[in-house]
Amino acid sequence: MGIDTERDIEANLRIGPTNVGMVRLFIEADGTEIPMDFTPDEADDIAEEIRAAAAGARKLSR
Repeated sequence: MGIDTERDIEANLRIGPTNVGMVRLFIEADGTEIPMDFTPDEADDIAEEIRAAAAGARKLSR
């Protein structure tokens, strides 16, 4: 199963700072919780990857 494989799963994503200065991505689906903590620099890198993926998706959808 790859990134292009569609799945019919509902999930909630919450993003915010932690009380120790990390950025947390909190994913919840089907009773499973996945907290993922990143340094602010790592979070910036992830944000850049998301922006690049969005730009690529826009090119494909036109």
